[in-house]
Amino acid sequence: MADATNANHRPPTKLLSARRLTLLGSVAVVGAAVALGGPIGFDRHGQAFWTAAQAAESQQGPAGFADLVAKVKPAVISVGVKIDESADASTPNDEQQTLPPSMRGTPFEKFFRQFGEDGTPPGLQRHQVITGQGSGFFISADGYAVTNNHVVDHATSVQVTTDDGKKFTAKVIGTDPKTDIALIKVENGGNFPYVNFGDQAPRVGDWVVAVGNPFGLGGTVTAGIVSAQGRNIGSGAYDYLQIDAPINKGNSGGPAFDMSGNVVGVNTAIFSPSGGSVGIGFDVPAQTAKSVIAQLKDKGVVTRGWLGVQIQPVTEGIADSLGLKKVEGALVDEAQADSPAAKAGLEAGDVITAVNGTTIKDSRDLARQIAALAPDSSVKLDLVRKGEAKTLTVALGTMPNQREANAEHERSGSHRGVEGHLGLSVAPARDVAGSGDKGVVVTGVDPDGPAAERGMQTGDVILDVGGKTVNSAGDIREALSQAKTDGKRDVLMRVKSADATRFVALPVS
Repeated sequence: MADATNANHRPPTKLLSARRLTLLGSVAVVGAAVALGGPIGFDRHGQAFWTAAQAAESQQGPAGFADLVAKVKPAVISVGVKIDESADASTPNDEQQTLPPSMRGTPFEKFFRQFGEDGTPPGLQRHQVITGQGSGFFISADGYAVTNNHVVDHATSVQVTTDDGKKFTAKVIGTDPKTDIALIKVENGGNFPYVNFGDQAPRVGDWVVAVGNPFGLGGTVTAGIVSAQGRNIGSGAYDYLQIDAPINKGNSGGPAFDMSGNVVGVNTAIFSPSGGSVGIGFDVPAQTAKSVIAQLKDKGVVTRGWLGVQIQPVTEGIADSLGLKKVEGALVDEAQADSPAAKAGLEAGDVITAVNGTTIKDSRDLARQIAALAPDSSVKLDLVRKGEAKTLTVALGTMPNQREANAEHERSGSHRGVEGHLGLSVAPARDVAGSGDKGVVVTGVDPDGPAAERGMQTGDVILDVGGKTVNSAGDIREALSQAKTDGKRDVLMRVKSADATRFVALPVS
């Protein structure tokens, strides 16, 4: 901890259905309960041999968090923002505007449909100022502070409130939507208490204390443990810490501390059926936040290395069809035109197994490792191409704005049943309008067949099977027969869906 972490340095005074992943910026309540007791044990005669008090003494957690909180809480701030939003209020139709049930069948119904809920005449602009709240924490005595991107995104003004109730105007130095990290700085301030990021990732089961501004209450402390590491919450290639310290709306951007007072994560989202805490929260790990903040402070933006490939995970079926010994690596669906990958000679069907000697576990791992490298840097890629090991050197580009390497392509579909062990009906692409002149277009998918299970759907175009170009159903049957002769259980098909291509492993028989 830096000296300013001491309070003496303060200035004077919806995943699926009902469940959903909720970003935490907004107004916020958090409750905290730390269970230090344990179960009571009994011997075979029913006599208690392990009392609740003894169970409590056996716990490895601290007796309380007051000393820790006194040290770090002064560095945690509430972040208030204003967003000036103007929306086109031209006359809406019934599909665009929802009539409140209380107005249906009343004299106000006609007025509502003609002018809208706020009475704005057609053709005019609705003008409203939206306010929001989140959390943050100082990382330097001169007023630099960390919060979430979604807390300050599009903000016209930012105001921070310190633990002792003082208010300061802040400006946004830089934001990074991909990690949901933002760096702000208090204007005309100095000698603020601050905290440091931890150098080591916490272990699953380690204690954490979260401090923030839940529901706008400010200065709320909760405690729990690290529940899991490396969580994929569907927010790009980056992984998150999962903690069970209760966090709610308004905790966004607040810190999670270890028992030494170091920041181990930045509170970002919760998994909840109701929008409130159910004990599943997600934090940007300290190591990720530190690297992003360094770039934001230096140049206001984050630049990442870019390879320029569409990739997907290597499944067991894909590994078998390609003759791979391990189910790992990232399968190249396609190298984008004029990308660093294309210029270096990467091809569809290549499996990237290592970057600069570091093993690639899956497609998300590749995306993370490439993004962590500097643009224009030279990297060595180990790969397997048609069963042979190769090494390519690639000069990375700069990841374009609003683009990130795709880790997976998830598709689903439900269609009328068709014949065949694959659950597919096909026709030459040249015979189906709009399908081009190469490959075989899927005209039907059995919802209970292997193809549907692997995400294929009507309209997909099969370009090659087992590495061989196909232009008819006969070509597919021939490729399947050859794969069976070669002793393979699965065959790899390269499939084009819309503007993207991917590989799909389907059973030979």
